[in-house]
This record gives sequence, structure tokens and C-alpha cells, in this order.
Amino acid sequence: MPGENGKLPVKLSLPLEYQQDLFQELRSEDELVILARGLGLLRVVTNLLHSYDAAGNNLIVVVGADERENGWIGEGNVERAIRVVQQDLLLMDDSFGGACCYQEKMYSQGGIFSITSRILIVDLLSTLLNPETVTGLVVLHSDRYKSTFIFSYAMLIRSRVVATSLEAFILRIYRQRNKVGFLKAFSDNPEPFTTGFAPLTTMMRNLFLRKPSLWPRFHVTIAKSLEGRKKAEVIELEVPMTDGMRDIQNAVMECVEVSIGELKKANTGLEMDDWNIDSALHKSFDVIVRRQLDPVWHRISWKTRQIVNDLTVLRGILHSLLTYDAVSFNRYLDTILAAHSPPAGSTRQSQSPWLFLDAAHIIFDTAKRRVYTGKANDDEAPGSSITLPDSLRPVLEEQPKWALLAEILEEIERDVYFNPSIRDDSNGTILIMCSDENTCRQLREYLQTMHVHLQEPTEIGDEDNEDQVKPTAAYMMRRKLRNYLNWKKDFAKVSASLFAENQKALNGATDQKGGANGYRSKGPPNKRRRVRGGSTAASAPSRSTNGSLQLAEDKAMHVADLLQEIQPTETETLQKGEIAADPLENMEEYFEMYEMNDAVIVHPYDGDMDEHVLEEIKPRYVIMYEPDAAFIRRVEVYRSSHNDRNVRVYFMYYGGSVEEQRYLSAVRKEKDAFTRLIREKGNMSVTLTLDGKGVDDPQEQFLRTVNTRIAGGGRLAATAEPPRVVVDTREFRSSLPSLLHGRSMVVVPCMLTVGDYILSPKICVERKSIKDLISSFKSGRLFNQAETMTQHYEYPMLLIEFDQNKSFTLDPFADLTNTATNPSDLQSKLVLLTIAFPRLKTIWSSSPYQTAEIFEELKKTQDEPDPIKAVQIGLNAGEDAADQTYNQTPQDMLRAIPGMTEKRLNRLIIEVGNVLELTNMVEDDVSEIIGKEAGRQVFRFFNRSVFGDEDGY
Repeated sequence: MPGENGKLPVKLSLPLEYQQDLFQELRSEDELVILARGLGLLRVVTNLLHSYDAAGNNLIVVVGADERENGWIGEGNVERAIRVVQQDLLLMDDSFGGACCYQEKMYSQGGIFSITSRILIVDLLSTLLNPETVTGLVVLHSDRYKSTFIFSYAMLIRSRVVATSLEAFILRIYRQRNKVGFLKAFSDNPEPFTTGFAPLTTMMRNLFLRKPSLWPRFHVTIAKSLEGRKKAEVIELEVPMTDGMRDIQNAVMECVEVSIGELKKANTGLEMDDWNIDSALHKSFDVIVRRQLDPVWHRISWKTRQIVNDLTVLRGILHSLLTYDAVSFNRYLDTILAAHSPPAGSTRQSQSPWLFLDAAHIIFDTAKRRVYTGKANDDEAPGSSITLPDSLRPVLEEQPKWALLAEILEEIERDVYFNPSIRDDSNGTILIMCSDENTCRQLREYLQTMHVHLQEPTEIGDEDNEDQVKPTAAYMMRRKLRNYLNWKKDFAKVSASLFAENQKALNGATDQKGGANGYRSKGPPNKRRRVRGGSTAASAPSRSTNGSLQLAEDKAMHVADLLQEIQPTETETLQKGEIAADPLENMEEYFEMYEMNDAVIVHPYDGDMDEHVLEEIKPRYVIMYEPDAAFIRRVEVYRSSHNDRNVRVYFMYYGGSVEEQRYLSAVRKEKDAFTRLIREKGNMSVTLTLDGKGVDDPQEQFLRTVNTRIAGGGRLAATAEPPRVVVDTREFRSSLPSLLHGRSMVVVPCMLTVGDYILSPKICVERKSIKDLISSFKSGRLFNQAETMTQHYEYPMLLIEFDQNKSFTLDPFADLTNTATNPSDLQSKLVLLTIAFPRLKTIWSSSPYQTAEIFEELKKTQDEPDPIKAVQIGLNAGEDAADQTYNQTPQDMLRAIPGMTEKRLNRLIIEVGNVLELTNMVEDDVSEIIGKEAGRQVFRFFNRSVFGDEDGY
């Protein structure tokens, strides 16, 4: 490798000492690098790739990089642009001539490539990309299962790779056929490496690496690099929540605590040490609970399942409370309550348990009080003991951070005016960082309208002039309230329409059980709702006769009065309307370039791309609207990397909120994870087997292919050829091809028309997961697949494969009653399928591991399949297999449409360009392609109105 012992032939952009040390380590040996979040992992990777690519004659592959990261890597490698391979050219070149010649030629030219994992594994197996010609591999974001590779003669991997993942499959093939190329792994997420037994050791074995390199924030070199120079000026601002927000947060936390307590009571045999309030604040809590319950999911009660789903909803409410405005939050709660509302006459057990708590009433009641409340009638009789409001008045509580944000901007403006800073390389730009795009839109709207004042003549006095010039969100909130009240009318119509359809389905199901139980689908005859006037109590959620929470509707007259009260004033009508999407037409006439010193940029947190934002904008002031530990470190790296740039950071957070607790807990968890990793690294054994291939007995390799069945005129046959399986390219989304390859089988990827796995010239297997099995029955696709397999193969087989971490059963034990009486039941459909196709064999597999064992047993007495013949089976006369290459995602979408079959789908694929074109077609055009009845169903599916209008479909 050039530059190993001398100076590198390229100029690097690694100004900090820890970055340079890490780079030198990576150049000298292969290792797994675990770097703390926010310390510039992508910058190190880019410079490393640049150093190899600049040497020339290198083939570099990056896996896991998204579109923006590809652009960043391409900018850092000026010698040659990065090539992105995302097209689905998953065909064998020897089968279809020059179908993949271009892709093979592109690889032969070398350079940096970004390839998705599924395409890469097929290219490696089909020899379009020879692993021996690869300088090395670089894998990013492998835990997201949307991986993208960058190949050089090196390999970089980011995040966790499990043994059955596509990434591990790729590494195994790479190390089996290439012993020279380098392999380097990267991660900025230490927590996954600390779960399970010896997790770091296991990960190193899956990555075929020996040395882990740990770089936490408290590393000596990192602390010296970030703290030894001039630090950024940080101002911490604790924002108190309003009383309403605090009440809602306490109520939600009470619901979460009760829900966790109910889970512990119902599942006493599980490990539940992590099931607490502190863990519930993290994003991974739902995954932790579901992972522990999956093995016994068929045994747990319906109530437990409902609570697991409710925890996700409650955590979403906590997040929305701090980020949404009062009106949007109340609208969000309306949708939650509507989604959890049971049909009329339902029992208490069919409701989410948390809705029966008094805390749930506090949540909905307080949320509505923050938007509007009742207004007392001044003309009430003096002797009356109860004063009933006769109308509604807007409250429109503002988020506390809004006013503080306006104060910060005013302080920055004063600072710039009275204290002109020393000339440096920073711009006067103000950068505001938020958690997501929704918060960014909210802040942009507030900043644009905070100086719009509703100046009513009767409300303004000389003493109020100072208050009138203060920033306010009144204009924005009044507009949101008007939109909310109008939305609520349409939402009621949609809810009624959807409820009517649901009720029809329920009635149809109960009618099959006989008329004796028919009364259960009807509500109690005397059930009604008590509403007293327009008060908050009347408009707040109430309880039905079964104790469930119901959303009481406000009187139409009161809503109309409220709408009249918040009608746009003259000042509001002069403001610019909302813009959903700006087409950017006539830019020269309506747009101009602003000075960066006058710009206020609102941007969401975006991982490693935030570093790029800081470098491009060069802000002098940074306002962190929400806390983020990784971004704080990125600011530290940015400030330490540039001595000539001053930065002032305003750090905002709600005091005593889940936002603060989540931030502190995330920092503590990362520190604990690095501490455990350091301890395990000191005690870790060294893995010596790194060739990607276990010891194989030659005698066993020979005897494995011996056919000892000589009955019926057969003969004893033996061959040194390894077992071969032809696999459909779409099956590489699963882990089964990797497991088959691990059992020393040759996996041949092809675009198959019939079946998913061809084990022999006589055996064809169609693999279905439970989810895919249900959707195939609904669309009728499985019957067509069974028909084609029966027509072309002697032994057609249907493989029903379960998840290894879930229960090996179709239905819960408690739901096995009356299965034979319901024709829509999954078991009944399987029986009908077996009756319709007697030669179709059904294989039940509890996991992909067992499936690999079954395939190995089935192949012992069979000949090897021919890939060319397997591809040609099912094609029409004169039809080319290359014509079958289409985008699979739209096909899966169209298969779910009512009336869609495989033949009709193929007709649509040939005649229609894309899904958008199909949705815009008239009924006659669709009917001309797939038939009148099917065309009517497809057209009505795309043009159905959810409002239930009489003229809709």
C-alpha cells in the first residue's frame, strides 16, 4: 500500500490529534473502531477512503451510506467521483448475455462504489464482482438493514452486524476468497455491543477481526484535543414548564407507571429489571419489552398485548407535549382517543387500560383547557348556585421556549450592535437546531409572525404600549385554532364513515355465530351522554356507562361563536398565507441572496451531517432548542478545529421534564457502555480463525454427496460437486441464503418466475413468512403460485417459516375456539389450499436455521438443479427473462389491491409505467387492460372518498 511507511500522497483534513492518531491506527492494521457519537466518525472514514483511492488502481466499496453521505464522501475524494449502485440488476450474466456487462465493466475500472447490501451479495455470488479484486470493504449503518457498501481493497463497517445479516454473509464470502484485502469496522453506537453474553467477542468473530479500538469522550487524547484549546462559550438556560404541561406530564408518567406495573404482574416469569420509568424514556424501551415477550407472545393475554402498544402511544404523547403547540397537541390527542374508541356496546376489556385511569381524564381535560375554555354568563340569576358558561373563549397557551427564544434573538441583536466582535472567519449567522422537521416548521412560522400584533382599539392603552411590542404567537395560534375547528368537522365525518365500515364487519362476523349473540353488537338502548352547557366539563372527555373515556362534543352554537371571535382581524388579513410547497418558479423576480450575517437558519438534528452544516454555515451563534449530546460534541470538535472562529451556544431545556431526564440518561448509558466494553476488551480472548471457512472433513465432503438410495432401480452415485441451490434474488432480504451458504451449499442467485428456492430439478419451494402468507391469501397470489409450481415441478412445496425469536404457532391458544366456523380463518384457508392442490407439500419451520437443515435433508437424494432451466421455467414462448426485471416495491403494493391477481398484475406492469400513472387513469382505461370487474375494483380503490360522501366511492 502506498504511504504505509512514508508520507501520504494526499492532503488530509484531520486537524485534531485524536483524529490523526485514529487514522494512523487504521492505516496500519484492521480493527473495529467504536467512537463516541458526535466526534466526527464520517470525517475519519472519508479521509481514510481518500487516502486509498488517491493511490490509484484500488476498488473501494462503501455499504450503508445514504445519499447525502455519498455526496460528502464524493466531495472528499476529488480524484474520482463516488459511483452509486442501487439499480436492481440482479441477473446472472451467463444466463442473459450482456444484461450485466455494464455493471461488470464498471467494477473492473476501479474507484469508490456505494452499493446496497442485497445487490452486493448477489454480485459477489454471481461473480459480477470478484472478491479477489477488491482492495477492501467499508460498511456503514449496517444495523439499519438498508446498507450501502463502498468497496476498495479495504472494508469498513459501521454499527452492529449479526451472524445472520447480509453484512455478515458478505464478510464471510469476502474473507473466504480474499485473504489480503483490509477489513475495518466502524460504529458510533456503543450500546448494542454491551447486550448479551460476551457481545464484543461475538461481534469481533462476526466481523472477522481481532482488535477493537475504543474511543469514548473521556479518552485522554480526545479530552486533550477538545479541552486544550479555546472552548465554545456555552450558556445553559433552564425553561420552566407551564402548570398545564406539568400536569399532563405527571398524568402521562402515572399512566406509564401503572402500565409497567400491570405488565410485571401478568408476566412474572420474565427478566424485568429494565422495566422501569427511567428506561421507559428511551426510544428502545418498546423494542426491549417486545423482544422479551416475543417467545411467549402466544401465551400472554390480550390485555398484555394492548398495554405493550399503549406504552408506545404514551411515550409519543410525552414527546408531543414538549414539541407540539397547544392546538396541535390537542388535535393529536383527538386522533388517539378516536383510534382507541371501541364500537358501541363493547365491554371494558376491549379498551386500552390506561384510558380508564383518572390520569387519562386529566390529560385530555388539561390539553383542551390549554386551547379554549368556557366563558361565564354575566346575566346569570343572582340566586343561582351554579354558573354555567354559555360560550367558549380562546386560551391558546404558548410554549415557554418561544418567549425565551425571542429573548435570545433580541440579546444577540443587542450584542452584535453594541459589541462588534473581532473580525474572524465566522459568519454572523444564527443557527437554531431542533429535533425534527415538524419543530423546524413550527419555529419558522413563529419567527415569521412573532411581531404581528392584534391591535384592537379597545384593548390598547398608553400603559400597554410596551407589552404590545413584545413578541407573541397570538397570530399563529389563532390561525391554528381556526384550522383545528374546521378540521374537527371533517374529522368527525371521517370517523363516522370508518366506524360504519367497521361496524358492518363486526355485524357480519357476529351473524355467522347465530342470532343468539346478535345483541352484543348493539349498544345499550338508554346509553347517552350528559353535556351541561359549553363549560370545560362539558367539552372535556367523559365516561360512558362501561367506564371508558369518551370525547364529548362541544355545542355547534358555541363552536360557531368561538370561530366568530377568532376571525382574522385587519392586521391578520394583510399577512402572507401559509405555503405548503414553494415550486421556486421565477426565482430571479421573487428571490434574492441574503447576507449570511442577517440569516437565521432553523435546522433539524441530522447525525453526522450536522458537522457538514457547521462547516458550511460557520455560525457565530448556535441555539439548541432541544438538548442533544452528540451535537454538543460536534460543536466542540468544530470550535477546536478552527482557532479563528468564535462560537456562542445557547442550550435550552425544560427543567424537571422528561426531556432533561432523557438527555442525562442517554449520556450516562453511553458512558456505562464504554466502561463495560473497556472491561470486556481487557478480558477478551483472541479469535484466530479469520478465513471465514470452518474446518471441513474431506471424507464428509465426499460422503455428503453420495446417494445411497438404490431402491426402485436407482444406483449408487457420488460426486465431489458441492450441493447447489438456485435462489430467487428477491429472497436475499431474508437470512436463509446466508445460512444455506454457511452449510457449504453453493447459492446461485437468479430471477425466478416460479418458486423461491429450486433444490433439484424436481423440487421447488415457495417460502412464506407468516405476514407474507396472510397477504398472499388475501390477494389470491398464493393460489396462482401453487398452480404454477404444480404445473412445472414434480414436488412443489410450500414452506411456512416462523421467526426464531417468536412463538411457533399461528394463533394464540386463547383464540383457538370457533376456528372451523370462520371461513376467513388462516387455518381454514390452508386446508382449502391443500384440497385444491393435493400434490403441494407443506413444510412448517420454526426458524431459518431449521429451514436450512430441512433443505439439506431434502437434497441428499436429489440431483443438482440447473440454473438456466430454472430461470426459463414459467416464461412464455419467446419471452426473455431480462424482461422480468421490475421494481419489486410497487408490485408488492399493487398485489394488496382488491381484485388483483398475478396475471392482471403482469398486464399492468407491461401497459402502465408507474403507480402514479395508474392512479390517474379513468375506469375505462383500467378495465380495458385487466377486465371490467377488476378495473372497477382497482379504480374505486384509488378514488374512494374517506369522508363517506354520497358522490364518492
